[in-house]
Amino acid sequence: MSGGVHWHQQCVTSREKAAQKGQLGCIVWLTGLSGAGKSTVANALDKLLTDQGKHCALLDGDNVRHGLNNNLGFSPEDRKENVRRLGEVAILLAEAGLIVIVAATSPYQDDRDAARQRCTCVPFMEVYMATPLATCEARDPKGLYAKARRHEIIGMTGIDAPYEEPVNAELRLGGDGKVPNELAGEIKTLLDEQNITRVLGSTSVAGASA
Repeated sequence: MSGGVHWHQQCVTSREKAAQKGQLGCIVWLTGLSGAGKSTVANALDKLLTDQGKHCALLDGDNVRHGLNNNLGFSPEDRKENVRRLGEVAILLAEAGLIVIVAATSPYQDDRDAARQRCTCVPFMEVYMATPLATCEARDPKGLYAKARRHEIIGMTGIDAPYEEPVNAELRLGGDGKVPNELAGEIKTLLDEQNITRVLGSTSVAGASA
């Protein structure tokens, strides 16, 4: 990093911003194979929390590739950079007091760990959508598995590119026949247990550091 770049301390702390919203900022990171239900469950969680008056931001991996990450492909190097950028944006939003929901395949353990390690000021919760490959391939909402089987695309996670299952996920979902709203409810329960969704009083964070 250039010697001319310095960290500028902000006047309003992360906890003060969170207290204004009556919640704690955090990152909920949904990972899993294509077709595992990440985006569907992420949207259900976003709706559930928003309906309860919580302040959320949803970062969908595909959507972000239309803008911020539209210069990235699917090589291991580009996947790494995709996750790094998602993580950095998620941290900024979470430090503003938002519950940030990330839905991204993010197939490599090291990349997910790096995102977690960078997240030092707010909680980071990894949710593994453990839908079996056979189920994901049967769903194939984007037609990617069929193309991969026909060798029309290469580097398909789960076919000819690896997916590394999380070893330290806070929650594992899928494979039990539950509908998206039920799975979103399980994530909401985790947030409740971690006091993410509690109402914070302004006096409880006076003078607190980020």
